[in-house]
Amino acid sequence: MAELILAIEDEEPVREAIVAALEADGFRVITAADGAEGLERLRGERPDLVVLDLMLPKIDGMDVCAQIREHSEVPIVMLTGLDEEDDRVKGLMRGADDYITKPFRARELSARVRAVLRRSTHWSSDDRELLELGDLQVRPAARSASMAGRELNLTPKEFDLLEYFIRNAGNVVERGRLLDRVWGEDEYIDPRTLDVHIRWLREKIEDDPSDPKWLLTVRGKGYKLVKP
Repeated sequence: MAELILAIEDEEPVREAIVAALEADGFRVITAADGAEGLERLRGERPDLVVLDLMLPKIDGMDVCAQIREHSEVPIVMLTGLDEEDDRVKGLMRGADDYITKPFRARELSARVRAVLRRSTHWSSDDRELLELGDLQVRPAARSASMAGRELNLTPKEFDLLEYFIRNAGNVVERGRLLDRVWGEDEYIDPRTLDVHIRWLREKIEDDPSDPKWLLTVRGKGYKLVKP
């Protein structure tokens, strides 16, 4: 499957240019319009590389880069202006793997992305990756999970749901996004299917599934995984 690229860029014309350039070269591309949304999509979508603009609303590119490096080695290509040499150096020091200046040519962007991917370790293949929230532990590579040392015998869909929740811990995850992420955008799934799997998952992680403390329902929106 083609590599997935996350483009975090607030200017719509530039964002569209990034998508067009990378998709024309065979990449899959998802986008975010500000730093906060970018971090959320990173946790939920697990891209192979991030194209990160330096100047972003809500959380600027430098801080986004630093936060990514706190928990991930996903490659980062930073977008900067022509006159931002000091910022390019700071970005590389914060953990960016490369940079490209705006305005950029489509072929140059694709070439930089491919070069960084070739020399970078694929973050999702690290079998040492461990996701933790209190007593809950999830090991994506092994597709295993435990609660307070007790192994959870999860079905594939239950594991996919739990991994997505723990990567978005503390945030509300909309029902539609869960259906698209776990079952796929191209397949119609009765929304009640999600309800059934949520109930089954609660039976495995909650002391009292009828009074959940970990996996909460946010009425009218979706669900949220929290540490009790």
